[in-house]
Amino acid sequence: MPEPLNILADFPPVPTEAWEAAIKADLKGADYDKKLVWRTEEGLAIRPYYRKEALPTDAGAIATADWAIAQAAEPAPDAIRADIFHEAGAHAIQELGYSIAAAADMLAANTGSIEFVFAVGPTFFLEIAKLRAARKLFAQLARAFGSTATMRVHVCTPQRNKSIYDRYSNLLRVTTEALSAVLGGCDSLDVVPFGFDPHLALNLQRILKEEVHLNAVADPAAGCYYIEALTDSLACQAWRLFQEVEAEGGYAKAQANGSIERAIEQSRTARAKSYSSRKRALVGVNNYPDVTEKTPHPDVPAYPKATRIAEPFEQIRHRTAVHATATGHCPKVLLLKRGDVKMKGARANFCFNFFGCGGFDIEDSEEYLTTDADLIILCSSDAEYLPFAREVCACVDVPVLVAGNPVNELEALRAAGVRGFVHIQSDAIHTLSEWQNELGMGGHQ
Repeated sequence: MPEPLNILADFPPVPTEAWEAAIKADLKGADYDKKLVWRTEEGLAIRPYYRKEALPTDAGAIATADWAIAQAAEPAPDAIRADIFHEAGAHAIQELGYSIAAAADMLAANTGSIEFVFAVGPTFFLEIAKLRAARKLFAQLARAFGSTATMRVHVCTPQRNKSIYDRYSNLLRVTTEALSAVLGGCDSLDVVPFGFDPHLALNLQRILKEEVHLNAVADPAAGCYYIEALTDSLACQAWRLFQEVEAEGGYAKAQANGSIERAIEQSRTARAKSYSSRKRALVGVNNYPDVTEKTPHPDVPAYPKATRIAEPFEQIRHRTAVHATATGHCPKVLLLKRGDVKMKGARANFCFNFFGCGGFDIEDSEEYLTTDADLIILCSSDAEYLPFAREVCACVDVPVLVAGNPVNELEALRAAGVRGFVHIQSDAIHTLSEWQNELGMGGHQ
């Protein structure tokens, strides 16, 4: 007979120190934090793995099991609207800190139920932790007031990260957002359709209930080392922000003197820069565009307080489309490839995504003498660019760019006739707008 398994003997526990030593050996001297630690826009440091020692002392079930499907629900008039903070550009700590500060203004006179409205964005685990942190914070606040008031959490999917182009990506976005809302323990959920059929938004919730059975487990994230640690980090940072608001005289005064609005504006500006520089990706908007989609979807909800990330890119695509309609010609970019197989492919792919996000037609070829392109981008290796540029610039009468930033050859390439460079440090909004101007599209905005 086979010997019985002895899991503890066959797989002895490995201490954290041993894991860390193995990681450092694999890194071969590379910086641990730069390679493996992800820093969120809130400033939280997310480690590559979490173990039991990461659990906070008060870890445990927080969220409820079931939720109400509340499509197109109107929040209560006195609800605390953290979703407005979100849509205006706040990050998770600001949403939590300011909403708890608003609750403090209400709590002394309220012993019933206080409704919070949160928008849940695309950062899957962070958003689960945000809702769990909200309940921890409210419980701590209620204890401080000696209040028996309860918290009700209504969640809606936001518009901040949605686009009028590539609209079925919006359906994928609300799917992960709805999952975050449910796993985070919302009491009710409104999946807001944005460019896709409303019945899909309703069916999404039904699938989560009736097929995935997410209504059968209370707080399924409880005990997950990563989410528990993230919940605790968000709650601690948000409580500090709440204390700062209290030091200003409370939520009403902070709102009146503009400090909340200024802080959210800083977060919004930093986020916009990260998308314009393409350090962060919004699929179909600033990366991986569907270049065949020229017409935006008109059926989108109106939410005047939302500052959508996609809008600057949508304006660029609209400008291209209007120019194409007015002139009967959509500007075309030729990705002219030569030489090193790896480099020409990688740089052509980069430029396809970069200029595709501007609504340009894209041609990919290794020939250029018969092209009708309005702009040519050379895609090769740094070492091959100078003779390549001298040949092409002498034969064409349209602007020629180089994909990359060959620092040792910049002046020589400019002298050869190269008009500019496109690379990972290029700001997409600035660069695309600049070349729209250069190609004479300014009169058709």
